[in-house]
Amino acid sequence: MIKTLAKSIREYKLSAILAPLIIACEVAVECTIPFVTAQLVRRIEEGSGMDEIIKFGLILVVLAFLSLTCGALAGHFAAVAACGFAKNLRHDLYYSIQEFSFANVDKFSTAGLVTRLTTDVSYVQMAFMMIIRTTVRCPLMLVFALVMAINVSPRMSLAFAVIIPVLALGLFFIIRSAHPIFKTVFKKYDALNASVQENVSGMRVVKAYVREDYERKKFETASDDVAKGFTKAEKILALNSPLMQFCFNALMLMVCFFGSRLIITTNEAALDIAGFSALLTYGAQILMSLMMVSMIIVMLSMSIESASRLCEVLREKSEIVNPECPITEVRDGSVLFDKVSFSYKATADKKALADINLFIAPGETVGIIGGTGSGKTSLIQLISRLYDVSEGAVKVGGVDVRDYDLDTLRDQVSVVLQKNLLFTGTIKENLRWGDPDASDEEIERICRLAQADEFIRSFPDGYDTHITQGGTNVSGGQKQRLCIARALLKKPKILILDDSTSAVDTKTDALIRRAFAEEIPDTTKIIIAQRISSVEHADKIVVLDGGRIESMGTHAELMEKSPIYREIYDSQNKGGSEDGE
Repeated sequence: MIKTLAKSIREYKLSAILAPLIIACEVAVECTIPFVTAQLVRRIEEGSGMDEIIKFGLILVVLAFLSLTCGALAGHFAAVAACGFAKNLRHDLYYSIQEFSFANVDKFSTAGLVTRLTTDVSYVQMAFMMIIRTTVRCPLMLVFALVMAINVSPRMSLAFAVIIPVLALGLFFIIRSAHPIFKTVFKKYDALNASVQENVSGMRVVKAYVREDYERKKFETASDDVAKGFTKAEKILALNSPLMQFCFNALMLMVCFFGSRLIITTNEAALDIAGFSALLTYGAQILMSLMMVSMIIVMLSMSIESASRLCEVLREKSEIVNPECPITEVRDGSVLFDKVSFSYKATADKKALADINLFIAPGETVGIIGGTGSGKTSLIQLISRLYDVSEGAVKVGGVDVRDYDLDTLRDQVSVVLQKNLLFTGTIKENLRWGDPDASDEEIERICRLAQADEFIRSFPDGYDTHITQGGTNVSGGQKQRLCIARALLKKPKILILDDSTSAVDTKTDALIRRAFAEEIPDTTKIIIAQRISSVEHADKIVVLDGGRIESMGTHAELMEKSPIYREIYDSQNKGGSEDGE
């Protein structure tokens, strides 16, 4: 895990090294100050003059200034290293996620990935800061102070040997009990984020159905689960403070009692007043170091689970990768499904698609229709290799899609989903996702083709109209037409419309289809639709049922031989006539 995360330090490695080195210097200086102070006290007791006292005073001032300088520099380098590490870590996580296939995203869930990029990275950043600063400082302080205490009085140092194991054993049991709870809590964090994300994105639906109270209760339940988990863990970690206080007081009591006794019984031969005061200072430094170590352990117990979750993402390899010698040119828009079967999971009992044999010629218009769960979307996702087939092969331009360079393939296959997404920015900026170099004239021509130009010009700012996050300031039909225009700007060899005209009226739908036939006759068009009217003029129509091809043919042929197609047609026509009445 450390090896995986350490790769994200990169250009901040120097700062990460300098911080602990400077801290080591700071600790050495701080541990020297009590020793020099003890020497000063002895000189005073011996009746030394002001020259001697001033000399030791100047030494202490210099040591204090060095300690301050080292502390400031260490803090600076630690902050630079920790913030830079977190920045690189987010970068690496984000770029890893961009390479994920749909199957990888399904594995982690959207909310889980958001939690990792935010909460988990913050915990790991704090842990890294503590590791390169406090985690270095405390053990060094502990060792240096212990060595100096032994140097002052070996017999009195036995008190530290009694207290330190007691504290270490107590901390071990505290952390051992708390860590499994944190592991569970972070999973509940994912559930909480999922609840918030779902509620915010579906706010209009929530208000439309007056379900605010239900959503509040759902959020409160998820929030309470997180709070209960943290409360349980914090109750255990809270034992750290009384344990530390007990050890601190016990050590001070032992030092005071045995130290005083040693001074009196040996008449300051084994330990003098100056050494006694130094021992008290070293005892405080040792216990403060142990207290900080306990805080570090608490922090690390929380961050270890976060670090583990981050490593899961960083180590995850996309199931879909480029071949060693990828093909970088798509010859034409032909599509062949050769004995294709597909399952979303290898352990799934039922296949999403089974024994699919289908050939689509270049420039052909193919309609795909079927009930919910029949496999329509699964079918088209295999063409642009968003998923890989479980059996058989999908070929585009006569080449297996697994042999193509991924960018090349996806540049030539444009997919417009029913719920496609618009991003924050102007309409032009959104459309140029299809072609960053598209001219204004080309954008307007494509928008006329997608029946979007008229409503865009009705906006006060036209093509410079700002789209809010998620495209909430345009209607569903307008959003779909903008997404169609964006896909067309890619000039693909294959255009897939996944029920992407469901929010437009039948007249606009017909105009879009006519424009496709006239303007892009050489582009292969695959139209998934619920309405028969959207596909009845296609060169052929595929009827899917339960992941299999039930029938295939023209509208007239399917009306004769496909009971499923005929049933859909009759129900829609009946509905239409009743509406007309």
